[in-house]
Amino acid sequence: MHLFEKIFNYQIISRLEDSGTFMITSHERSWLKTMLQHPAAADAFTPVTMEKLLTLLEQDVCMDISEHLTHKARSLEKQVYHPLLRPFRQYITQRSGIRISYELKNGRTRTEHYGFPYKLEYSMVKREWYLLWYHQRQRAFMSTRLSKIMTAAPVPIESAKADSILEYIRQTLESRKSEAVIQIVRKYNSELSRILYAFSCFEKDVHYDAGTDTYHVRVCVLGDEAEYLLSKIRFLGKRVMVVEGDYLKKRMLESSAKALERYGVVSENK
Repeated sequence: MHLFEKIFNYQIISRLEDSGTFMITSHERSWLKTMLQHPAAADAFTPVTMEKLLTLLEQDVCMDISEHLTHKARSLEKQVYHPLLRPFRQYITQRSGIRISYELKNGRTRTEHYGFPYKLEYSMVKREWYLLWYHQRQRAFMSTRLSKIMTAAPVPIESAKADSILEYIRQTLESRKSEAVIQIVRKYNSELSRILYAFSCFEKDVHYDAGTDTYHVRVCVLGDEAEYLLSKIRFLGKRVMVVEGDYLKKRMLESSAKALERYGVVSENK
């Protein structure tokens, strides 16, 4: 493509983005129409939005994935969409306080507790939505499953108070962060894209050492994400090696030792 054609195309795309318009391919339109047939779509969109989308996609055909995709041995999907997602998104966007009632793990309930919603998070491991929020009375950063929340309502909160809570949450999350460096074994450099895709949901930096022809991935994780990172490392197997991160090294050593004992390679007494 000619240089001036690239500049012209970039200007058009920039103007479309500034006006709130974005372009999609026919393949993406077909995918969207197929996804709108999912039972959870009726809850995820308001009736007006759903009707408008279906009208816009009326001339498109759904993707035929029956002969091309087979999903085997999948885990049970507990929540694709939760009714509380939309109101909590609004509370977070509007920086509103909340008054919620929720159930604890032991079955006991907590009613009419005041807090400040920070973030909605989906656990890929547990397949459930969580609300990250600040409990005002306990002055603690909480994580609660949406399935455990019985009622929720917005309450006004002063802007200065909201700023103070957000700063506390930022410092709390920063203190929970840890880093690990994972080295990609050189003979598997050709699988770099696949390996990096396994870490795509983590905050990371990739460094290439030309002298040794090796890649190092520095991954930043929160405390509760370590087990999920370990599952990715185990999945990649001999393609990667943890070179920094004492906790990850210890856990990988433990799991390796247990596997060797299970198959009788080493004695359990050793």
